[in-house]
This record gives sequence, structure tokens and C-alpha cells, in this order.
Amino acid sequence: MRRIDYDTEQYQDYARGRALAEQQLQVWISAFGAVLPERRPLAGLDVGSGTGRFTPALARAFGPVTGVEPSVRMREIAQAESLHPGVRYLAGSAEDMPVPSGSADYALMFLSWHHVQDKPRAVRELARVLRPGVRLLLRANFSDHHPRPWWLEHFPRGFEVDASLFQPLHEVIAMFTSDGWRVASFATVTESSSGTCGDMLERLRLRTLSFFAQLSPDELEAGFRRLEQAVAADPGAPAPVFSEPLLTLERSS
Repeated sequence: MRRIDYDTEQYQDYARGRALAEQQLQVWISAFGAVLPERRPLAGLDVGSGTGRFTPALARAFGPVTGVEPSVRMREIAQAESLHPGVRYLAGSAEDMPVPSGSADYALMFLSWHHVQDKPRAVRELARVLRPGVRLLLRANFSDHHPRPWWLEHFPRGFEVDASLFQPLHEVIAMFTSDGWRVASFATVTESSSGTCGDMLERLRLRTLSFFAQLSPDELEAGFRRLEQAVAADPGAPAPVFSEPLLTLERSS
């Protein structure tokens, strides 16, 4: 996987390219709430918070949240555009979080696990910052449980390249369970439609997905040409939905 430097790439368009409709956001908040304790407030961590796509919504639903993000530019955008009285954004990473030990009631990592460079260290750091018995919500793709979004089929080697960015599920589970975690649940979550196929094409053109950074210029050109031809047939059609995996892990007592 080619590493993406979010301080020089994608940060300007990321919030637009990865935006969720309010209905989609609420689907995820409901899925998170189903595996978290009922008591409120909960002190949360949004690890790899980016431009704050989820952070304010987590604060509204569950209680105060600390967004931890290594990219200066992404953090600046979050601090300017994703504000909430119960939210703060700090410089840090999954391997090195500037928060006290045992200070969080849950952590969310939403499509940030594949960016973590030292995963064993991150497993230990997550155990440090979470209180015993609480949960990590890991919304990650897995090479053997891939959601296969509809637009990938139009790109050369689309599914192959995208799946190669992610570990297989059993490997991720083994990494955590060998360090004292346990699997609390594994489920799939189906978002509502992201708008029309035309809407989705406009967001994809911003190239804010890790997938696009792995393709050659020729592959990108060929893929967008095919995708544009497919969407042109019915740009107002609702974008197809697909199910996305959510792995919930529990920190040992």
C-alpha cells in the first residue's frame, strides 16, 4: 500500500469526498449505540478522526469525545468545521495517543486501521487508554470480507487492488486476541443510499479514497472513463447500497 500523506494530499477535498448524509450518519450511530453501554455520558475516542466526520455526532449521541489525528491539515479542518462543545482534537496516532491511561469508555476507528503502521503497538496503546471491559469499534475493511462497492467494478483490477489494502479478518482478530482482547461481535451495517449515481461520481472524482492512490494514471483514466459511461446511462438512479463490516472488540478486565 502506498502511504498517503494527508498533509499534502486529499485534505482539501476529504470532507466533501467522504461526506455522509444525516440518515447515513444516524445508521452508524445506531449501530455503535447497539454495542455500547446504555449509560450516558460515555467518554469516547475517535482514533484517526480526520476532518471530524463522526466526532461531533459521537459527542451528541454518547458524550464527550477526543479526536486523535496525526495529520495537521486534517486536524485544522476538523477544528474549523466540525465543532461541538463536547469535542476536542489532539495530535496523535493509534500508536501514541496523548490521553491518560484508562480514560476512555470506548474508541472508534472508522476506516483508519489500514493506515496504522505499527499495528501491534496500536493494539497495546488502545488497551492502555481504554478502561477495562470497554469496547473498540473497528469499522475496517477486510480482504476476505470486502463490501465490494458498485463503482469498483469499472476500474482495472478494482476489487483486487482495493482488497489488497486490508488484512484478512482472522489476522486482525488474532492480533488483538493474542494481546488479551476478545471479540464481542461482528456484524455488517447497511447504509442508506449515498444519493444518486451522479452524486457519487462527483464525490469519487475528488479521489479521496485510499484506493485511488494505488492505481497508475492509465488505470485511473480507464476506470473513470468506464464509470462515467455507466453513470451517463442513468445519472439520477439511486446509488446502490452495500453492507460494511463492523468488528467490536472488548478490552480484557
